[in-house]
Amino acid sequence: MVAGHIGVDESGKGDYFGPLVIAACYVGPEHLAELEGVKDSKKVTDPIALRLAGKIKAVCPHSVIAIGPAKYNELYAKMRNLNKLLAWGHARAIENVLEVSPCDLVISDQFADPAGLKRQLFEKGRSITLESRVRAESDIAVAAASILARAEFLRKLEALSVEFGQKFPKGAGQVKDPARQFIAKNGREKLGQVAKLHFKTTNEL
Repeated sequence: MVAGHIGVDESGKGDYFGPLVIAACYVGPEHLAELEGVKDSKKVTDPIALRLAGKIKAVCPHSVIAIGPAKYNELYAKMRNLNKLLAWGHARAIENVLEVSPCDLVISDQFADPAGLKRQLFEKGRSITLESRVRAESDIAVAAASILARAEFLRKLEALSVEFGQKFPKGAGQVKDPARQFIAKNGREKLGQVAKLHFKTTNEL
């Protein structure tokens, strides 16, 4: 275990429906005993992710940024690039945690543009060491962040399902039928309130 540090991860990037959620979480040696069972969110079921997120929030300084579909589409139209959008969101989440838990190291999963992330950080974040790792979720702080992001994604996706009276599936596979159903009921112009429009699925519809 490295000394106290921040992990950052996201959820919803590959999902057609629902938000993009980015979470940063500080984990120090003092938190470890409380984080039993915390591992990469891809290795736990949805109910366990939701339960563990509550546990992590109770003990670790954290920040969760959920970019709902409408805001996501607006930002994507501006930036035209998912890596820029990710760097922006990662930077904001990291800054929020540094406000309450200053530290020297941030570990993120490897995405295309660590230099872009570094540029997005404000003053406080520029002095940190930013490590971009392959399979970073093996680090406890990144695993905790991945669970916080996943749990928030699940909550927001469920809230959209309730709001529009329709179940929205995770992922990008079986999404065309639900999307057609949504359009039939709400009109095509409302699709951007529930889906990430730059996915090729939108054109295929």
